[in-house]
Amino acid sequence: MSTDESVRPTTDDGAPATDGAAIKPPSTEARAGAGGRFHSVGVPTERSKDFQGTASRLSERMRTERRGVVIVITLAVVSATMVVFGPKVLGWATDEVFDGITGRNGPAGIDFGRLHRILLFALALYLVSYALATLQAWVLAGIVQRTMNTLRNDVEAKLNRLPLGYVDAQPRGDLLSRVTNDIDNVAQSLQQTLSQLLTSALTIVGVLVMMFWISPLLALVAVVTVPTSIFSMKAIAKRSKTRFMAQWKHTGALNAQVEEVFTGHAIVRAFGRQGQARERFAATNQQMYQAGFEAQFAAGSIQPMMMFLGNVGYVAIAVVGGLRVSSGALGLGDVQAFIQYQRQFTMPLTQFASMINVLQSGIASAERVFELLDAPEEPADVPTSATALPAVGRVAFEHVSFRYQPDRPLITDLSLVAEPGTTVAIVGPTGAGKTTLVNLLMRFYDLQAGRITLDGRDIAEMPRRELREQLGMVLQDTWLFGGTILENIRYGNPDATDDEVHAAARATYVDRFVHSLPLGYQTVINDEGSNVSAGEKQLITIARAFLSDPTILILDEATSSVDTRTEVLIQRAMAALRQQRTSFVIAHRLSTIRDADVILVMDAGRIVEQGNHHELLVKQGAYFELYQSQFAGAATDLT
Repeated sequence: MSTDESVRPTTDDGAPATDGAAIKPPSTEARAGAGGRFHSVGVPTERSKDFQGTASRLSERMRTERRGVVIVITLAVVSATMVVFGPKVLGWATDEVFDGITGRNGPAGIDFGRLHRILLFALALYLVSYALATLQAWVLAGIVQRTMNTLRNDVEAKLNRLPLGYVDAQPRGDLLSRVTNDIDNVAQSLQQTLSQLLTSALTIVGVLVMMFWISPLLALVAVVTVPTSIFSMKAIAKRSKTRFMAQWKHTGALNAQVEEVFTGHAIVRAFGRQGQARERFAATNQQMYQAGFEAQFAAGSIQPMMMFLGNVGYVAIAVVGGLRVSSGALGLGDVQAFIQYQRQFTMPLTQFASMINVLQSGIASAERVFELLDAPEEPADVPTSATALPAVGRVAFEHVSFRYQPDRPLITDLSLVAEPGTTVAIVGPTGAGKTTLVNLLMRFYDLQAGRITLDGRDIAEMPRRELREQLGMVLQDTWLFGGTILENIRYGNPDATDDEVHAAARATYVDRFVHSLPLGYQTVINDEGSNVSAGEKQLITIARAFLSDPTILILDEATSSVDTRTEVLIQRAMAALRQQRTSFVIAHRLSTIRDADVILVMDAGRIVEQGNHHELLVKQGAYFELYQSQFAGAATDLT
């Protein structure tokens, strides 16, 4: 495709315009509170609309990793079993020491050989468990990343099949967030939760089994404290939820104020509003302080509460266990193991609740990604057996009608013909439908009525790739990627040699300023393109279009944002570019289209006048009024 960049309808043509703002990360309101040790306990994460359906669809994408999933589960079971069995083994060591000291082993005392074997066995259990857990994490990371790699590829392919209308209807930041942040969030959530949830669940079950095996009575004492802990944690989390939401709300407002004042710094200073800005910041900052203090205090009270209830459980187990040991019904090592199990039992419960919130957030992000994947696609090209012939460049609009919104007609019964090699200029007031004609010619949108032909062939019956290979485009908003000037020009024709790139640069006056740069054509354009001027960027895009050697050239307000001297250079470059090509030039500056073969004056989606510059001036109609408003400069009483 030889187009310089995608045409995006603007509000000038009544199209659904995008926000046009710089890409921003997710709002602080959505992201704040992500830190802190106990943040996940009271955090109201984003919830999915269909948790079960989305989770099922996500698991379906992991079906190709079934073998790896089985390995992960097996490793988790074995690792958790070893960890759970560890305290029992250490209890044996305690019994061995206790029996030796109390003389239960006879005069031999402590059997250090057996004690060493027990301790080495416990060490081996924990080492093997660690190795298996590490292997489990490695296998799981591969499963998740391969799944996300496939998902990213599917999303990338989907983006190339989306119609421009869908892209225009979506806020730019939100659409990019689905492609980047949401997929990353899914990956992180799966990586964190799949292993942790599985391990926590297995640990809870294993610990319960071991506790009831050692002592049903102590197990009941330990289990009784669990509902109290969960109830207390939920009560605190419920109270802190509103405080966290208030904190994030004020954080978002504070960031918005800072961004607003920073981006409009010159205006704030020019109107002397620094004091007002400081007052607004101070007020919002105070509100954030109060909400943040209450939220963090509420969240911070969870740890002391859990520690208190845990200590109560320890005391109860120690008292009851001591009585059982003194009666000879239970060994001291069993009580020691039980205390460790009690700790292992409460910790996975807290982790499990925490991971459920993280999983909810990941499923919500997956749902947003799947919504993008389910979006309607651009209609497929109609199969054709016609052989592609060299394009001549005759373009005809035949009774074309189009509207972006069903209840708002934009173009109605429009007909025009652009003969090969001619330059057709399109002028008119804002919202007249000028850019829409370009969108229709590029087949970014399909017609509601009529047809557009290229050399007598209906473009609706042409493959989009074949059509767009005949078109070159230069827009007002230049697009340059992070690369050298040579690479940016070669983007128009990847197969072009360096000599061909240099020839295109000379023809479009790029060569003049390139030699003033330290690295010449190897100068790297930064992400914002701020190391070259606006006019120089425009010349590079013209050179790119020149190198693509299109049959039909589209120039959409290509000189409206540059100075007069640069405009002259750009006009010369475009004149060279238009030679022997059918050209469509959209312009507000009438000085740029005086030499056009045909000038179309559009208003409300209709062609109200057409002719060359001199003919339209003689008519003294709509074009004459536009010309007079720009060049006559008649004095007007504004009082």
